[in-house]
Amino acid sequence: MENIAEEILEYNKSKEGEDRAICELLAKTIHTHLPEATNKLWHGHPVWFLDGNPITGYDKLKNGVRLMFWSGADFGEDDLAELGSKFKDASIRYHSVAEINIENLQRWLSKSRDIQWDYKNIVKRKGKLERLK
Repeated sequence: MENIAEEILEYNKSKEGEDRAICELLAKTIHTHLPEATNKLWHGHPVWFLDGNPITGYDKLKNGVRLMFWSGADFGEDDLAELGSKFKDASIRYHSVAEINIENLQRWLSKSRDIQWDYKNIVKRKGKLERLK
């Protein structure tokens, strides 16, 4: 896929079966709906950034694939579970491609563009988050 970092494509290829299919569908959908975002492996997982700020990404867990939105706790979406930290992240886990609701995913990706907390400067602000959008 054009403009998806080779390291992300390799990450996806390294997964097996349903996990690989989930990762490939997520990468394609994220890239299609956030074409302006840059992407790379960050802390070992595929992550998309807007202006250097992490927006969304996914990782393989023991039982499935977790899709995370850094500012997802403010999306007002019941299907996204807040991760319980002091940050504004939320996620959903997938065990099969059939569980991925593309309409929901597209809506969340739009919200990830419009609702952002400044994770890029969190270290400089000593852990304090500020709202960007």
